[in-house]
Amino acid sequence: MTSQFEWRHQIVDFDMTPSVTLKQQQISRREEAMKEKVTSSYIFLIILSQEKNIQRLQELVRSLQQQLLQCKGNNKTNDTISHLTEHVLELERQQNLED
Repeated sequence: MTSQFEWRHQIVDFDMTPSVTLKQQQISRREEAMKEKVTSSYIFLIILSQEKNIQRLQELVRSLQQQLLQCKGNNKTNDTISHLTEHVLELERQQNLED
């Protein structure tokens, strides 16, 4: 009887080992799945942050382009005024020479 008990006890131990291993595998799979979710979430947050940075940079570029256009417009106005001033001065010189 003792030998049967020991034999059954060994079978029970043997049978529990695969179930323990199976549970450990399930736990490992869950841990891996959780790690993947965390990694995916982290990557997603990085992407969102980069998209916000890109949007800010695009706004800065637009602002700088507008400022550049204004400067070009001011330069054209200044060039026109300078050109007209030169003509006026030339006309005044010619009048002074004629007088």
